[in-house]
Amino acid sequence: MLKDVTFGQYFPGNTIVHRLDPRTKFILTIIYITALFMASALIARLLMLVVLVTCLILSQIKLKVALSGLRPLFFILLFTLILNIFFVKGETILFEYRRIVISLEGILAAVFNASRLIMLIVGMLLLTYTTSPISLTDGLEHMLNPLKKIRLPVHELTMMMSIALRFIPTLIEETDKIISAQKARGADFDTGGLIKRAKAILPLIIPLFVSAFRRADELALAMESRCYHGGEGRTKMKKLKTAPRDYFALLFGAAVVAAVVVLGQFNPWSI
Repeated sequence: MLKDVTFGQYFPGNTIVHRLDPRTKFILTIIYITALFMASALIARLLMLVVLVTCLILSQIKLKVALSGLRPLFFILLFTLILNIFFVKGETILFEYRRIVISLEGILAAVFNASRLIMLIVGMLLLTYTTSPISLTDGLEHMLNPLKKIRLPVHELTMMMSIALRFIPTLIEETDKIISAQKARGADFDTGGLIKRAKAILPLIIPLFVSAFRRADELALAMESRCYHGGEGRTKMKKLKTAPRDYFALLFGAAVVAAVVVLGQFNPWSI
């Protein structure tokens, strides 16, 4: 069911990952993405997997919950696998029929690129799983403060991002309710081929858009009734403060990048 999709949700907790400053989490996420794309050696990618699993354990986020966030991106992962299997040429041919050639190198490239994409998505989802939308907004706004000098509406942009993240679970829940209502009236979403299922989804689009616009209008009215005028003159109820654990986390991130670089230099098995 769509309600089981955890994409964009926040899971409250009191772990060391939850208590990190949101600005630290943003920087660590950037470091993680950089290190993941730098990891060309197999042992370096295994190191990144260990780092990701360790972060999941420290944040007390179950692996099942983390992987459920991949459901909306299933077709992208499948497309990545197919492209690498059929279009990466190698010397060890496993199957050949006319122009269709499948090699061992293509299968290995498909597996490793798909695994990198999965680790990338799960690592980015960990940021939203352990950080509330308000903290994400405050942290991103604080990091983008220098852009205000060129009159970029930083507060408005970060507020839009926060609202978008907040409404992803709401829209998923609304879609699930619409599907249940359609099924109660005899609609069939589970049988038939791909084209039939795509046609069955079309009746969901209009009520979902109507619900989304209604919620957006209600939110706009609520913000106007509370005299919301953007970031001008606004203060923070909770000011962001860095703690020693934030500096240790940044040092750990820098150590991971250094380890990936060293392993990439000394390990000849690169993929």
